[in-house]
Amino acid sequence: MGRMRAVFKADGAETENGYTISEWWLEPHSQGPGAHDHPEDGVFYVLEGVMSLQLGEAWIQAAPGDFVLVPGGVTHDFQNQGEVRAGMLHFGCPAGLEAEMPGIVDWFASHPLGEA
Repeated sequence: MGRMRAVFKADGAETENGYTISEWWLEPHSQGPGAHDHPEDGVFYVLEGVMSLQLGEAWIQAAPGDFVLVPGGVTHDFQNQGEVRAGMLHFGCPAGLEAEMPGIVDWFASHPLGEA
């Protein structure tokens, strides 16, 4: 995806659809996926850099070691407004997000990320 990269570490097939785990990496000054929601609960754990996360109408800054809960159905987004690469783990419960990834990748291929 260029300025944004996702790596799935565990998916529904491996966890009996209990959860999915993925890494998300953004280059400096990169927008994320855009505001969206999905039915699964999500927890983000910041690994590196500082992520700006939208939860509903509010934006927060999350630093390494921070956990951020995104309940299912809540509109959210993330971006890296910083000067260094930023990354986080995403835990989705139940699994399911990974099944949407081929369509998401296709969409981003025709809608490149902008600057944050």
